[in-house]
Parts: sequence; structure tokens; C-alpha cells
Amino acid sequence: MARLSPRGIADQVMSKINNEYDNLASLNIMVLGKTGVGKSTLINRIFEEKMVEAGTGKPVTNSIVKVEQEGIPLVLYDTPGLELTGANDFEALSKQITKLIHEYFNDKIVGNEIHCILYCVSTASHRFEGAESDFLRGILDKTKEYNVPVIIVLTQSFSRSDAEEMKQVIEAENLPISAIIPVLADEYEFDEDIIIPPYGIDTLTEKMADILPDSIRNTFIALESANLALKTKRARVAVTTATITAAATGVLPIPIADSSIVIPDQIAMLVGISIAFGLRIDKETSSIISGTINAIGPTVFGKNLKYSLFKIIPGIGLVMSGTTIASVTYALGETYIKVLTGIYTGEIKKEEMETPETKKLISDMFMREMSSSAVKAKEVSNGGNAQ
Repeated sequence: MARLSPRGIADQVMSKINNEYDNLASLNIMVLGKTGVGKSTLINRIFEEKMVEAGTGKPVTNSIVKVEQEGIPLVLYDTPGLELTGANDFEALSKQITKLIHEYFNDKIVGNEIHCILYCVSTASHRFEGAESDFLRGILDKTKEYNVPVIIVLTQSFSRSDAEEMKQVIEAENLPISAIIPVLADEYEFDEDIIIPPYGIDTLTEKMADILPDSIRNTFIALESANLALKTKRARVAVTTATITAAATGVLPIPIADSSIVIPDQIAMLVGISIAFGLRIDKETSSIISGTINAIGPTVFGKNLKYSLFKIIPGIGLVMSGTTIASVTYALGETYIKVLTGIYTGEIKKEEMETPETKKLISDMFMREMSSSAVKAKEVSNGGNAQ
């Protein structure tokens, strides 16, 4: 099998990212709440796609709009502010929502189901009306066979103590919901000297990931942009899988001429990490992948593989052991996670990926990972926790 160049590896990774992204199952979320509770702010904070503003809205009932963007596997069912009376009163909207959920679960179209309902209540309003409790209870009772999880999000929680009081009030209703989570989606300037930072989004996104089906969870983690820990955890699943496979592949020593047989697993790992971090194929993503591969590719993939990674077996020549293959794979995956983490936090600039300084930074990251990867890769391969 011919050894691929770093450029060839990068091209394959980018091609497979496109395919994987196209095959992600659609995530369908319904967002409910009264006028002014901050639904749009919440959604845009979770996904940072400006979904509500930038998405195309298509009415599906008198009061419910389906919002989506081309190329993004996310559908939002947005409602106007709930009202005690009028066209969007609780009773009228309850009937429309119940009917819609029934239709989407029974239309035999895979992926149409509602996966999660976010019901927003403003903590700042200091009110959770009995009608709201009846509204939610009625919807859940009439659709209970579908087990659609509901999270009550206490938005605009400027005061944590007020949010806790509101949470206790709602808990007393004993609604069949998944969680009640206080959130402040954007920082709030209390006065010139006091700024309250955002909080609660990490807790909310962790809960959402927890209650979603496995296939939909992968989509959510790829799309959400508010919780780095979720992305890193999912990315490390890809590293663990590739490391275990690499160790198994090398049960018998692999001659250097055949060492490229592990490359497909390493490519799959890089693709899995890229999807977890929500990378899509564009000019910036291309520079991220090619910059990373070019920085460490000669050591991992290229013809200049370091001889220190091999040992000599008489009659066979230079070979790679399973431990070596697993170590290199693990170090590659961890380095790529660190690169994407650095881009996420702003410590690494996407536009500087091809500069000598960034390449050296990435190369140094990889060599540090390699210095301890043998022990960590062994722990991973044996089912332990190497993090």
C-alpha cells in the first residue's frame, strides 16, 4: 500500500468530513415561552449560528414556524409569545403543538420527530403562572407515548437566588419534565461597575446531550458551540477507538513498508474529532487540517518517519509494534484536539495555521504528547482512563 503524503492525508480528511456532515441526523428542537423571555438569545447562545435571525422560517401551523438553514442539520420549531388570551393563548397553542408532535412521530418520515422541548420562563418576571403549568402538563400527557423530553430553562436569571426560588416554585408543580435549569445567556451590565457574566449554558447543553438519542447527540455536539468540554469528551471517543484499533492492528509487528495500513483508522479519528468540534469544509477548515498535518505529518505519515519509532527484527528489518502504533495514533489525536481547543479559545489563530511559528507550536505539542503517549495509549487500549 503506497504511503500517502501529508497533503494526501489532509485531502482525505476533508473529503470524509463533508460526507460525515451530510449524513448527520437532523436535530429537531421546539422552543416555547411567553413574549420577551429571551428564546432567540438562548438559541443563538447555544449554537452561535444566529439561527433565529438568519434562518428561513416556514409556517407549519397558525402559530408555529419551522426555522432552518441550508446545510445545517438543525430544525427549530419556534412559537410566538404565549398569551393568556388571544390568538396564541395556551389552549390554542397546546392543541397545535400536540397535533404537530403526533403528526411528526407518525408520518413514517425518519428524522421528523421532535427530540427536545425547551420551555423558557423569565426569572426576572418572578412569575410562573398556573396556566403555564397546565399548558405543559396537557402537552406531555397527550404525547406521553413519544417521551419527548422537556427542559424548563429559567432565562434572564440575573439573580441566582431569585432563580433558585423560581426553580423551587416550579418543582412544587411536580411536572413530568427532565430538568429545570437557570441560565443567563449573555453577560448583564448591572451598572457601570458590576457586570454579571453568563452562566448555566454549560449545564443546559450537558443535560441536552444526556437526554438526546445517541445519533442525535452526535449532531448536537457538532452544532453546539457553547460547551468545549462536551466537544472534547466526544472527540476523545474517536481517539480511544482509533488507539484500541491501532494496538490490535499491531499485535504482530508491522514492517515499515506496511505501516500505512493504520492510516485509514487515523484518518477516521481525525474526521471524528473534526465533526465533534463542528468543522465544516471551507477555506479556514482546510487551513486548520492541512496546517496540523503538515506540522506533524512527516513524523506520523511521511517517508521521514523517525527511526526511534521502530525496532529491528532479524530477517524482517524495521518494524512497528502495536504499542508504537497506538502511541503515535494517541499522540496524533490528542494533538489535534489541542489545536482545535486552541482555535476555540482564541489562543491559536485560524489564519496563522500555515505560519512557521504555528507549525512549530503544533510540532512541539505532538512531541510532548509522544513523550508520554506510550503509557496513556496502553491505559486507553486496556479500557482505562488516560485523561
